[in-house]
Amino acid sequence: MKYDFDRAVERTGTGSIKWDHVDEIFGGSGLLPLWVADMDFQSPPEVTEALIERARHGVFGYTSADTACRNAMIGWFRDHHGWSIDPSWLHYAPGVVPAINLLIRTFTEPGDRVIIQKPVYHPFITAVRNNGREIANNPLILDDGIYRIDFDDLERITTGNGARLLILCNPHNPVGRAWRREELARLGRICAERGILVISAEIHCDLVHPGFRHVPFATAGEPCLMNSITCLSPGKTFNLAGLQTADLVIPREEHRRAYQRALEGMGIQGPNIFAIEAARAAYAHGWPWLDEVMKYIGDNLAYLKGFIMSEMAGVRVIKPEATYLVWLDFRGLGLDEKGLKRLLRERARVALVEGRVFGSPEGDGFARINIACPRPILAEALARIQNALDSL
Repeated sequence: MKYDFDRAVERTGTGSIKWDHVDEIFGGSGLLPLWVADMDFQSPPEVTEALIERARHGVFGYTSADTACRNAMIGWFRDHHGWSIDPSWLHYAPGVVPAINLLIRTFTEPGDRVIIQKPVYHPFITAVRNNGREIANNPLILDDGIYRIDFDDLERITTGNGARLLILCNPHNPVGRAWRREELARLGRICAERGILVISAEIHCDLVHPGFRHVPFATAGEPCLMNSITCLSPGKTFNLAGLQTADLVIPREEHRRAYQRALEGMGIQGPNIFAIEAARAAYAHGWPWLDEVMKYIGDNLAYLKGFIMSEMAGVRVIKPEATYLVWLDFRGLGLDEKGLKRLLRERARVALVEGRVFGSPEGDGFARINIACPRPILAEALARIQNALDSL
């Protein structure tokens, strides 16, 4: 292996939210952090080299994304996802979460309903509420260890209830589904027929496990293409979240005009100079690193599944099809939410994201663990949880 992912990179003292603020946020001491969705691995060396080279230039004036950066991104999605993106469809955003907030403001009015599918990435929930819109929940169904979309319920809640927007998580955080083409096509038809715009958040699109594939929502049929805005970013793929950059794919011209007006109304013009360099280097040269890091994460997943199966009675792994996040089912322990929080934070001293953050009751009794870390850290976290369970 070309890269040493077993080597722990010291992140404390760097302003890392995951490491430097864990005790403050979780209210404990000495907690091992496996919560925030970033990797504990160094980004591709080509990215670091590109940033160093740009820094050596020494002039950091106003800069725009160049053709080379855009072409690298378009080429990546063509080669890895079979998606031909028209350059005119691409628009900048300072991150997927800011983009979702701005899209809610642009394409809905206060009091409108926005559909989400709990348990789901919690900033979807706060984005709807903080912008004065109402949540229409289409909860996922857990069926024999696999989460599925409840299409009967989706048809019901999209009929005459004032919904204007659906936020899709594809692949899904936290449950790890890589939605199939037929699932996306069916959702797309339902929304298009009812005039509900789909915002597809696809920041985890490159983090798919063997035997599965990512299907961009916009490629699942004409209704999906022309009735959607897709949010993309190199942030999760190449561990660049701190550079705060994203791209929106907006096929319809009227949607592009509306979004651009909203962006300009916020005084947002384009990515920062280092985000441009990092994205270009990552999309152009990052595949060998990503291939290796996904193999390592796959081995971490196998380790986690084996350990839990043999050592943690009452805990179940919801096997992810994508992402480096794993949804753990603790309901077999018979603990209430306070009891589960006490088990993880106080007894085990590990920081996972407790499930109710992603929606309650859908997430009650679950927790999300991030396995994009050196295996010794993962092993220590699991051993801590095992010891806490043994003391119950």
